[in-house]
Amino acid sequence: MDHVHGHSEELRAAARHFGRRRFLTTTGAAAALAFATQLPAAGAAAAAELDGRRVTEDPFTLGVASGDPLPGSVLLWTRLAPRPFEPDGGLPARRVPVHWELARDDRFTRTVRRGTATAHPEFRHTVHVAVDHLDPDRVLYYRFRVGDWTSPVGRTRTAPAAHAHNAALKLAAVSCQAYHDGYFTAYRHLADEDVDVVFHLGDYLYEYAVNATGGARAYTDRTLPAVFARETLTLEDYRLRYALYKSDPDLRAAHAAHPFVVTWDDHETENNYAGGVPENGVPPEEFLLRRAAAYRAYWEHQPLRAPQRPDGPDMRLYRRLRFGSLAQFDILDTRQYRSDQAYGDGWQVPGPESEDPARTLTGAAQERWLLDGWQASRAARWNVLPQQVVFAERRDRATADFKLSMDSWDGYPASRARILAGAEAAGVENLMVLTGDVHVGYGFDLKADFRDPSSRTVGTEIVATSIASGKDGADRPSNHDRLTAANPHLRFVNGRRGYVTVALGRESARADFRTVPYVTKPGAPVTTAASYVTEAGRPGLTPA
Repeated sequence: MDHVHGHSEELRAAARHFGRRRFLTTTGAAAALAFATQLPAAGAAAAAELDGRRVTEDPFTLGVASGDPLPGSVLLWTRLAPRPFEPDGGLPARRVPVHWELARDDRFTRTVRRGTATAHPEFRHTVHVAVDHLDPDRVLYYRFRVGDWTSPVGRTRTAPAAHAHNAALKLAAVSCQAYHDGYFTAYRHLADEDVDVVFHLGDYLYEYAVNATGGARAYTDRTLPAVFARETLTLEDYRLRYALYKSDPDLRAAHAAHPFVVTWDDHETENNYAGGVPENGVPPEEFLLRRAAAYRAYWEHQPLRAPQRPDGPDMRLYRRLRFGSLAQFDILDTRQYRSDQAYGDGWQVPGPESEDPARTLTGAAQERWLLDGWQASRAARWNVLPQQVVFAERRDRATADFKLSMDSWDGYPASRARILAGAEAAGVENLMVLTGDVHVGYGFDLKADFRDPSSRTVGTEIVATSIASGKDGADRPSNHDRLTAANPHLRFVNGRRGYVTVALGRESARADFRTVPYVTKPGAPVTTAASYVTEAGRPGLTPA
């Protein structure tokens, strides 16, 4: 990323624009100005246009995607990158017109809408198309065209109308896809599942270096370029890393098959960062530059709507989606606004620092947004909370000297207590938390008081294992017995890779934990490791 050095008045204006508390140094203000000037210009200052007929190589190497379904709208995404492992994607710094089409059938004989969008070089030729004024609760197909090139066909859908008395919704939850740890085989199986929407709960990519052989993938047919053999720090680094991940055919298949609702965790930026505090002791302004680069590349490469477009190192990712009267989804961001981890992070004995009532995982504004939203959603049968880190208490041993993860909600118990109290005050009867992060499939009962196993069960938590992170894993992790003995509210543990599907109905919800036996070689089959049910109005998990 280029640093822009300009007049002091320009720097002050940029600093004001990108948030009073953020870029407090000249370096930071210069970076803010750099990001401000990396936006598409209007009029005569705009980049020249490239005739699509002059694109001589397939520009749709990174596939297509859709996301954030609304009752009358779909969001379509693609990126033009004939040579995705090159910094410019193989295209000149010129605007490219991209034609898109939306239809009721995959042969496009019943077109619903079509139009033209512009792929801007400033956004590395990514395209976000919001198609509005559509019928609710409809399956639709889409594609893009540039010159003589046509993209793969994607399948998406609109959400049911806000007050529709819909009886069923099937979702999938995924997380943690370290490219260097193995193949994304689980995505190939997910692409064949009959689900309405996929929630990605974080760690879409990892910032760590990927060697020439692709890590555990151990390539024999190609060598990755050296640009991936370093940790991501700059905007270009993050853009190239997304290109690497989206070059995976199984990930592309899942995106083409289903709309995704995405939220990040830490590795999209840096491991275990907390708000503006980095993992390592770099200067704060330097980390915020990195965060700005990571957030921008994230938005560019995900099917996100315009309100999520970042503003320097800030990005409003928490948002709310409704699927009729059956379900409300409040998607959280537990990274950007959190207090720093207590006791230096890691697994620690809880104490006054971690239990400080002032500590927050969500930040005050997001917490209030969530609780107010629950107050206004009394018609929703299920209140689902897609988020990142384990919500339930998770002790590492059954003895009095137990430790808790300071990176999860256990490191912020006052924050968790406020969320549970807010759910009770709002009359939320069917609370379901969806979680990623830990590379293990868990099923938890959420308790009113985790210190008292006989206290009321107030919700359920479904933790999706990783797609690839942690390599092959095991059905029974080495800490299985210690965890189950220490946490009587823990109903299920499995350490294989995969995903989870959840079928929501008016009377009950069923979670199927889908796993593959290996990811360090391709072609693994998928099985259902276990299935659990929770009844509406009677929270808690029981075997199906």
